[in-house]
Amino acid sequence: MNRSFRTDSGIVVPAVTTDQMIEVDRLAMHEIGPNLFQMMENAGRNLALQAIDCLGERRRSAKIVVLAGTGGNGGGGICAARHLANHGANVALYLTAPDRLREVPAWQYRVYRATAGRQIDAAGLRAATDSTDLVIDALIGYSLRAAPRGAALDAIKWAGSGSAPILALDVPSGIDATTGRAPGASIRARWTMTLALPKTGLQQESCGALWLADIGIPAALYAAPTLSLAYRNPFDQRYRVPLSVTERD
Repeated sequence: MNRSFRTDSGIVVPAVTTDQMIEVDRLAMHEIGPNLFQMMENAGRNLALQAIDCLGERRRSAKIVVLAGTGGNGGGGICAARHLANHGANVALYLTAPDRLREVPAWQYRVYRATAGRQIDAAGLRAATDSTDLVIDALIGYSLRAAPRGAALDAIKWAGSGSAPILALDVPSGIDATTGRAPGASIRARWTMTLALPKTGLQQESCGALWLADIGIPAALYAAPTLSLAYRNPFDQRYRVPLSVTERD
C-alpha cells in the first residue's frame, strides 16, 4: 500500500523513507545548508506554534508536558518548550537522559534553563498524569531502529496512560518512519507535525491529523542527484500546512 500526501491547496508532496531523510539532513548539514542548529530552531518554533493552535482558547491556562529524547527530535522539543515558556505557557520538560544530550540539543537545553519553564524527572512525570492538558512527543522521531526501551519506553507508556492529547514531532515515537509499523510500544498522536517532507510510514491511525512544517531547506537540495525528488514548494506564504493522506495499491 502506497500513500500519497497532498496539501490543502492541492500540491502533492513527495514522501521519503528514513534513509532518504538521512540524506536530506546530510546534504543540508554538510553541503547545501541550513545547518542543524537552524533546522532545529525552525522545527522547534513551528512546533510551539502548532501546540498553541492545538490548544486554542485553553492555551493560557493549559499545562503542557514536553517529552524529549537525546537527539535531533528531542532538540526540537526542547526548543519548542523554550518558545512556549517565553510566551507564558505552563511548560514542564522531561528529558530521557539529560547527561547524554548531543551537542545541538544540549545547547537548546542550556537556553531552555534560562526560561521560567520547569524540568521534571520520572517521579514528576508520574505526578503530572492527571493534570496535563497537552503532551508533546519529541522522544525518537525518524531515528527509530528497534523497539523503544528504558526511559523512552517509560515515557511512551506514561503518555498512553493519560487522557491528554498528544502532539508528535515528525513521527510518533515508536513508529518506523519508512514502514509505519511499530516494533514495540508507540505513541498514538492526535496531531503530528512532520518536518521538511512527509515520511512514507505516516498513517492516520498513529499520527492523527497531519501537518507539514518548513524548516528552511531550499528546493535545490531535493533536486540533488542522490535524491532527485519531484518537489514543488508546498508552503506558499505559510510555514505549516495541513496534509491529507490517500492510500492506494
